[in-house]
Amino acid sequence: MLVRQTIVPVMTNRLIIGDTPLLPLRNASQSLPCTLYAKAEMYNPSGSIKDRLANSLIDAAERDGRLSPHGVVIEVTSGNTGIAVAWVCACRGYKSIIVMSDKNSREKQDMMKAFGAELILTPHTAKPDDPSSNYKTAERLATQIPRSFYLDQYNNPANIDCHYCTTGPEIWEQTEGQIDCFIAGAGTGGTISGVGRFLKERNPAIEIVAVDSEGSIFTSYFETGKLGVAEHYEIEGIGSDKLVGAMDFNVVDRFLPISDKEAFLTAREMARTEGIFCGGSSGAVLAATRKVVRERQDIKCPVMILADSGNRYLSKIYNDSWMKEMGYLD
Repeated sequence: MLVRQTIVPVMTNRLIIGDTPLLPLRNASQSLPCTLYAKAEMYNPSGSIKDRLANSLIDAAERDGRLSPHGVVIEVTSGNTGIAVAWVCACRGYKSIIVMSDKNSREKQDMMKAFGAELILTPHTAKPDDPSSNYKTAERLATQIPRSFYLDQYNNPANIDCHYCTTGPEIWEQTEGQIDCFIAGAGTGGTISGVGRFLKERNPAIEIVAVDSEGSIFTSYFETGKLGVAEHYEIEGIGSDKLVGAMDFNVVDRFLPISDKEAFLTAREMARTEGIFCGGSSGAVLAATRKVVRERQDIKCPVMILADSGNRYLSKIYNDSWMKEMGYLD
């Protein structure tokens, strides 16, 4: 006998995005002055927080008439947005073309292709203004392909709006307004900016901590106001080699850079001790959260974002041979 259930048509995929669980990290909180809470965004349909973004960007493009039926969606990604865009496009009948650096994992590439995306890889050594960079490649394609639209998550206001309207309110409700510190990775800037803006409007005393990659330009720019030179880093999904429009530095209280090694080892630890299978950026966020609560003994309800699942990093951070080759494991 069938029990009553909600049947969601595929075309209304927006109904199954969000409302992700807030999990207490019991083992990670040991020896700390408070319990750490993690919003598990890998529970979104395509496996990451970027489902919120892709759905919002495509909704906005449809609403504004910039994306027509059977159109072509173009996007630059470090992986998760590309997967989410490919999934939404598969649901709605659009073709997707994803431009991505060749440093990102094979699993991400395969997931995009599984949803029907055309994938274009660019050299990770290319600077932002280089014609072969992912940014310039996407811009060029958008001028050459008829009925195409470049989402441009890095500079699209809908990136911030989707987290202001969904992720922020969910966290506020789940903590009953008790949250006093929010920690998330800064990549496109949308999550930290949108959630941070929402929370600051409810309680200006909430500390907003942006987690960065060592080698990214964000931290030095936030602290000095000057643009530095980006260096290579392996963490996918956080950090940047240029300033982007979706990063609102005004809502952030602090940037905290984390090394590749610390991020990856912490992610592996979380899988073993919490049973939470997450990516390297989530490892960086947990490492940063621990540092913050050790320094700030007055924090009682810190909430962090775990952006994606570890299933897209099996060939990298969950592969002992790769970790040893990169010098992250002895």
